[in-house]
This record gives sequence, structure tokens and C-alpha cells, in this order.
Amino acid sequence: MPWKQTNAMNQRSEFVLRAVATDNFRKLCREYGISFKTGYKWKQRFLAEGLAGMAEQSRRPEQSPGGLDEAVVCEIIRLKQAHPNWGPRKIRELYARAHERQAPSESSFKRILERAGLVEKRRLRSREQSGRLYTGRRASAPNEVWTVDFKGWWHGAQGGRCEPLTVRDEFSRYVLELRRLENAKTATVRACFEKIFERYGLPAAIRSDNGAPFASVHGLLGLTRLSAWWLALGIDLERGRPGCPQDNGGHERFHLDIARELERARLGEEKSVLDLWRQSFNEERPHEALHMRCPAEVYGKSSRKYSGPLQDLSYPGLRTLRVTNAGCICLRGAWIFISSALSGWSVGLEPTSCEGLWNVWFGRLCLGQIDAQRMSFKSAEAIVLETAPTPQEAA
Repeated sequence: MPWKQTNAMNQRSEFVLRAVATDNFRKLCREYGISFKTGYKWKQRFLAEGLAGMAEQSRRPEQSPGGLDEAVVCEIIRLKQAHPNWGPRKIRELYARAHERQAPSESSFKRILERAGLVEKRRLRSREQSGRLYTGRRASAPNEVWTVDFKGWWHGAQGGRCEPLTVRDEFSRYVLELRRLENAKTATVRACFEKIFERYGLPAAIRSDNGAPFASVHGLLGLTRLSAWWLALGIDLERGRPGCPQDNGGHERFHLDIARELERARLGEEKSVLDLWRQSFNEERPHEALHMRCPAEVYGKSSRKYSGPLQDLSYPGLRTLRVTNAGCICLRGAWIFISSALSGWSVGLEPTSCEGLWNVWFGRLCLGQIDAQRMSFKSAEAIVLETAPTPQEAA
């Protein structure tokens, strides 16, 4: 015959029927594997309610003094609907500012928005390796690192193409520029950056991806005429690694905000719309990484002022040679190709400890070495690859 199946209700009923007749209550509790306190609770409930009292009861309290009023819940949902792309922390900060009092806990905001189906879980991305001019540098103060990119294009309500240039201070999240340009040519982008530099000063470094006009896939160290100009101004280049958008993750997240709030609504053709959105982002939107402060409350202009167009670079103590329009320098009557991105600028040659080898500098960046005997140039990338250990040597 099959074994007798039991459930919690049957076991409780059996226990309390034996409990009212036993003389050794503690022994009975040990037999059923429950504490004396639990056994006494079930016995008292049986005496008060009979076998019906053995059913499982809700653990929810009859009253919740700390529960949120319906008006508070409605206000939280209303704020979320007004800012559908903001998370619980930002919504909580807005609520506290609007009501000038202590807001409910962050977990309460998360719970309410989750039950209303108004939040999404974040996706984690893996970290890749490789890339050039990548150091992993991160800003610890305003103007240490600016990030730049073009937001992927979309069509506005009038049918115009919107592909704005976006420039942002990494530390403060302050949007320095959000502008729809006529094109992405070097001259157009440089003219825009001249206005940005005049308004905010110069950063210590600029991070970009490896696309034009910021970088060149085939150029020396990825240099372009635009990034060479940045170097000439004393701005370091910080590149994201190919195929690793997480290296510029903050800027990518910023583009997601634009996609949600402008692209989906097919806005952005008018300059006034972009300016208004940028103002709201800088002056109204609190950021978790800034302890719920707005970017405008953290950012300050750079102490490095932009003094206008730079004619050329000087290299005290080094041999200075001008790069031709073809990207070459003339050394001892021989023409050596360096990079067409540096045409019109001067480079500095520094002798090394090895006879006949010269380090080639552009500003503070070492481009590579010239072998004066062979009259050939080798990039810094090629030198690193040659000196790097093979997988067998590394093992």
C-alpha cells in the first residue's frame, strides 16, 4: 500500500490532538521537531479556534504606521511619469526638493516603481582589453577629462537629420556642448571646439572613440588633424579601446538619455530645443555619483585659458623639424614620412642612448623613433609590439 501523505495542516492537527491529552508536552514537541514556544502557540490556537485555527495565517501586520499614504504614492508615480528615464534615487531627490521635508526611503521608491512597472533592471557589460592611447584614466576633478562623441543620428519631426556633437566634463557630468552641426568635417568640429575652449578653457585630457574626426584607424597612433591640434594645445589624448564602449561608458549613458528624451520624441532639429534640454540636464537633473547634486553645482571653468590659434610648437634643447603637407620631414637631405595629420606642425628630435636612433616628439607625445642610418621611422606602437614578450615567453 502507498505511504500516507501528510502536509503541514495534518501534522498540526495531529500534534494539537495529542498535546491536549499528553502529560509530557516537551517530549511531544521534540518528537515533532518544533520548539516548545511554537508547540504552545499551536495548542493555544486550537483551544481558541478549533481545528480551523491550524490553517496558515497571513504574517502581514493589521496596521502599518510607517506605510505611505495614497497621496504620497501617487506623487511618486506622477514624478516618475514626468521623468520616465530617471531612476528611483533621482525621483526621491526631486520629491524631497519639492516638499522640503524628509522623503521616504530609497527602498520605498524602488518598491513603488517596481510594482507600478516603471523601472527596468540594468545590464552588466564585460570589460575587454587592447587599444592605443588607452590608459584607463578617470577624472577626479572638473576639467581633468572631457569626453566627446557624435550621437547616432535620427530624423526630427520636420524630416531633418539630427546627429549632434556632444561634449561633456567627465567628473561633474556637465554638458559643455550639445549642438547639431552642418557636418562632421574637421574644420566644422574644430570651429565648434574653439568656441567651447573660449567659453570654458582647456581640459587636461579629452577622451574619444576611434572614429573620425577624432581618430583615424590607419593613422599614426590614430592621430587626425583635429586630435593633433588638441595635442598642440597641451591636451592629452585618451582613447577608448576598439570594441569597448564601456571605456567611455558615462558618455554612452548620456547618449541613452538623449535617445530616450529627444530621439524618441523626434526632437532636436531646433537649436533652442537642444539648448533647453542641456540646461535642464545641467541645472535641474540630480546625479547619484554627485550625491544628488546637479552638474552645474559641481562644475567650474578651467584655469587653463585658451589664447587663440596656435602657430607652431617649440622644443627647447631638441632638434626641430617642420612636417610638410605630405606628412614628411627632411633629415640630412632624406625625406621621412611621419604622418599627414601633423602637416604644418613641427616635431622635436631627441637623441637616444643608442647611436643613430632619435625619439620623435609631438608636444608631450612620443610618436616613435627615427633610425638615422636607415633613414626610416618606426611608430611607438610598432616598437611596443617588437619588445613585448611572446605568449610562450610570458608563460
